[in-house]
Amino acid sequence: MRAAVSELSLIRGYDPIFRKKAQPVAAVDDAVRAAVARMFHILYEAGGIGLGANMVGSLDRIAVVDLQPEGVREPLAMINPEITWQSDREQTFTEASLCFPGVTAEVTRPDAIRVTYLDEAGERRDLEAAGWLAQVIQHEVDYLDGILFPDRLSRVKRDMAMRKIKKIR
Repeated sequence: MRAAVSELSLIRGYDPIFRKKAQPVAAVDDAVRAAVARMFHILYEAGGIGLGANMVGSLDRIAVVDLQPEGVREPLAMINPEITWQSDREQTFTEASLCFPGVTAEVTRPDAIRVTYLDEAGERRDLEAAGWLAQVIQHEVDYLDGILFPDRLSRVKRDMAMRKIKKIR
């Protein structure tokens, strides 16, 4: 579902689009590059570090990440990202979402991954990521797969987080 770039905006609170699987982008064209640029604009404006397209109302398989180490922007756009490998070792970080202000949880994930994606020029890239970058990429790819971070918690903690999420308007 290609949303018009001008229609992309951050969704606050639960929306059924979060449970839908994003569809692969057929070709990286000017419309895709415009969507990526809009997603980075939304990301920076909201003070975040990652967005999956579902979070802004699109079902195109696009994620943007920028950890902004020491305040320096290092944007990473991933079109059609797929995690092709993950380590057996795990790490736990506190996760949150721009869509659910005030909702956080300790989430355990593999501590290293390999992700394959297309860049903004349509070139295939492979990235090995570890630590916080790996955690953030996995979080955004989960959004694209219809998975929210509370889904990674125990049933009791997930139910508590989802109750909080569904109260956000």
